[in-house]
Amino acid sequence: MTGPAHRGVLYVIACGSPLAGRVGRLVDLGQRDGWDVCVIATPDGRKFLDEPALVRQTGHPVRTGYKQPDDPDVLPPADAIIVGPATVNTINKWAAGITDTLALGLLVEAQGRGVPIVAMPFTNAAMAVHPAFREGLARLRDWGVTVLFGDDVSPPHPPGEGGRLLDRFPWQLGLDAMRTRVGATAGPG
Repeated sequence: MTGPAHRGVLYVIACGSPLAGRVGRLVDLGQRDGWDVCVIATPDGRKFLDEPALVRQTGHPVRTGYKQPDDPDVLPPADAIIVGPATVNTINKWAAGITDTLALGLLVEAQGRGVPIVAMPFTNAAMAVHPAFREGLARLRDWGVTVLFGDDVSPPHPPGEGGRLLDRFPWQLGLDAMRTRVGATAGPG
């Protein structure tokens, strides 16, 4: 029996949320779907990761900071990116073109290169109604980013109650959306 066709390199960008601690589930789903998965974390996202486990799982280092200009890249270039969990902070900065972290720099550059991107915000209901966040989501959609957010994905939760939803986050929806973006046939699920 053969595995799924190789789809390319998928960057998973994990932001500063307790949900980032479950990003290995997205890595596993991506690998079963044929992707070579690399994990990039924001500085706050890194706090929630089990980096040694992700390195074993992916075969790649987890990147957080910029490298020196002359240093070789330790990750292959991305063919696609899923930002999950995407925080309000990351969405707002990304929509404003701020590149003060490696994750944001990669996102801004990838947009300019036409790399398919899926964003999966995870936030509480109080933060979700902030006008800058809503405007940021709209801007990203206008720029061709697939944004999976709202009651049909993962409803914003009351402040302080997100922890009860961590194991129910619909990671598979990000891969399904990416499969649609890249025009590939359905893989295992």
